[in-house]
Amino acid sequence: MRIVHDHYPDCPEAIIVALAGAGDRRAFAELVRRRQSQIRNLMRRCCNDDTLADDLSQQVFLKIWLNIHSLKSPGAFNVWLHRLAVNVWLQYLRKKDALRYANELVEFHLVQEELNDVDLDLDGALQTLPELVRLCVVLSYNEGLTHTEIATLTKMPLGTVKSHIRRGALRLQQLLSVYSEHAVVEES
Repeated sequence: MRIVHDHYPDCPEAIIVALAGAGDRRAFAELVRRRQSQIRNLMRRCCNDDTLADDLSQQVFLKIWLNIHSLKSPGAFNVWLHRLAVNVWLQYLRKKDALRYANELVEFHLVQEELNDVDLDLDGALQTLPELVRLCVVLSYNEGLTHTEIATLTKMPLGTVKSHIRRGALRLQQLLSVYSEHAVVEES
């Protein structure tokens, strides 16, 4: 049996998922090895806190371990993984402040004087977005999910997802445009 485990790194993910679903701890460890960077990066982009991202990622993998046996199709693992990760993030937000999104329709603004434009990077710019807007932007641009997939994962209306992504992308473009302006000034 040892020989089989040695080949886990070369196995297709669906096989590893099926084995993990049957209780194979080494297969689960292989899934963690394959996906931990992706999930940690998703969480870090959402919260901009390495320690919190580690904690949230650990929660995601704990939920996977506890529930992977219920996954009916190993080929659906990627969608299921994203759904669990998004749910962990949204649960964190709800626990953090239950009334935070009561006025989500209010347009968001950033006080420009508070920023040192040249020092603002993508992660910093992402953190200026409201959390649900940031989640939609990260899932779209970082994770490559479609608007429909994001709407399904977040249980937000499709129009809201599209609006969040459009507004978030425009805001990021505004915030990060200083880099192109700064580069032009340096070249002159």
